[in-house]
Amino acid sequence: MPYNGLSEFVLALEAKEQLLRITGYVNPELEITEITDRISKSKSQNKALLFENTGTQFPLLINAFGSEDRICTALNIDNFSAVENDINSTIERLLLTPQNFKAELKTLRLLKKISSYFPKISKRHAPCQYVVYKKPDLAMLPILKCWPFDGGKFITLPIVNTKNPISGIRNAGMYRMQVFSATETGMHWHLHKTGAKHFSEYLKQKKKIPIAVILGGDPVYSYCASAPLPDGIDEYLLAGFLRKKRVNLVKCLTQDIEVPSDADFVIEGFVDPMQPLVNEGPFGDHTGFYSLPDNYPVFHVTCITRRKNAIYPATVVGVPPQEDFWFIKASERIFLPLLQKAGLPEVIDINMPCFGVAHNLVIVQIKNEYPGQAQKVAHSLWGMGQMMLNKVLVVTTKNPHNEEKVYQSILENIDFSQNLFFSDGPLDALEHATNQFAYGGKLLIDDTCNSASPKIFWTVNEQNIIYKHCKELNKVIEINSILLKYRIILLQIENSESFNPEIFIKNIYQNNFHLKCLILCDKGLNIYNKDIVLWHCLANIDPLRDIKKIIINTDKVLFIDGTSKPHLKKPWPNPVYSNKETISKINEIWVKLGFSEFEKSPSQAIHNLITNDGYEKQK
Repeated sequence: MPYNGLSEFVLALEAKEQLLRITGYVNPELEITEITDRISKSKSQNKALLFENTGTQFPLLINAFGSEDRICTALNIDNFSAVENDINSTIERLLLTPQNFKAELKTLRLLKKISSYFPKISKRHAPCQYVVYKKPDLAMLPILKCWPFDGGKFITLPIVNTKNPISGIRNAGMYRMQVFSATETGMHWHLHKTGAKHFSEYLKQKKKIPIAVILGGDPVYSYCASAPLPDGIDEYLLAGFLRKKRVNLVKCLTQDIEVPSDADFVIEGFVDPMQPLVNEGPFGDHTGFYSLPDNYPVFHVTCITRRKNAIYPATVVGVPPQEDFWFIKASERIFLPLLQKAGLPEVIDINMPCFGVAHNLVIVQIKNEYPGQAQKVAHSLWGMGQMMLNKVLVVTTKNPHNEEKVYQSILENIDFSQNLFFSDGPLDALEHATNQFAYGGKLLIDDTCNSASPKIFWTVNEQNIIYKHCKELNKVIEINSILLKYRIILLQIENSESFNPEIFIKNIYQNNFHLKCLILCDKGLNIYNKDIVLWHCLANIDPLRDIKKIIINTDKVLFIDGTSKPHLKKPWPNPVYSNKETISKINEIWVKLGFSEFEKSPSQAIHNLITNDGYEKQK
């Protein structure tokens, strides 16, 4: 059954032993983030957390979606396969031409069932309006300041409701909101988002945008607000389909817009498109880096309402893995059938690895039937919805969820001079590695056919010679010895700006060693932690600028510069991390919090990458 507010969801999590109540006071400024970061990355203690003493009258729920079991509990499904199969069967039944009267009746029943999922406006008393604050003050809520160099406190799990002023079609999106005052926040909708498109339409008409931000309610709303639905599809229709019951909407008190009646909080207000944009940020973002300050609209609060026993929902984003990964994973499973039916029948499966942060790396499995099919799939995906923001795409015939096997195949089988294809196009607004805002290089790695070239590996003796030789070279700090077998050198160096890859590669060839690939990464990175290396290097490359083929004799050696590049014109962000004072404070109170085991701060593994305090790397 659907949940009537977050309190019912909390009880469901508790019944599954997936929630821990923290009764002692914890400061929403930095401290809740540090605790959540440790727990979300824990192998044994990853649970939802309910902070009952936040310094306000409201408890705070966080990490509630932070595992497959909890996101499935939120969506009221047993597992991802259940909803995937449900969508598949629904699409197939709708596309199938009825062959007789009995089949026609089945189709009509299905259409009637689907029509019952459409949201409906109710005139009944709404639980979300149990208490009304006509003189609103956002300070009443336990709003988080997540990371030390964030621009302030941010509402991190808002469901922002707007309407297209021309069609009247509703949109529910998730856009962070920086608190500026008691009644003002930022409205951080990116240029690719529907909220930003609505803003443009209202600007043309010179009208204010009525907005209602809901917090909580049935947890399925939070997922649906993050789902990559096409423009014009109501998120509350998806919510109705997932929970098998329509969403009841109620009119707001001060704005001409409707919201789910079971929301825990409703923040009513407006954005005036004619008002100058204001500086918002920085913010420790889901990429694992700070998104830098930029100009966004101001949201003006006109009223706050809430339900009885309301719970404030929040999330923390930062260096993966974090809770948002499970939103991504749910979308991956829910939208796979739609992807297959939308002109890509050869797609078998898809995986968005955790450390690819949704858009930096996607692995797609296909049934490979003809030459160039990987390129066909890549071009299709790069022109489709939010997939247009993908940076690196691996197309393979192998199980994409067996990431080790896919990476092994790339290392062993791919001819880097033939099986890499480059393009350019739109990228995420948070992309920091490109020279141009939200636009840059893309890379397709075609792993659908084995290279005709013989597999050549360096022997253990050769690996030892090369390792020793590289260590003796100037400015080299460390080499990943594991990758040497595949004729790949992963290097840490002092300064990438003064590094000449061609001279380095020629030096290797003078000793008659045929190199396949040279990769540079930052000083301070643990180069034996594959996931962290992937996260950091993928974030730091523009494939067209930072991946080169260097010709030595008849060989084409691939060079990848995965280092930070603060010397470029664009500002370069620092990774997100907790400061030492916060880490020490949480270490001191850890025993009192009720956890069975001590968890180290994940930020300690990031500190070596930090060359200066602040959200931006110094040039």
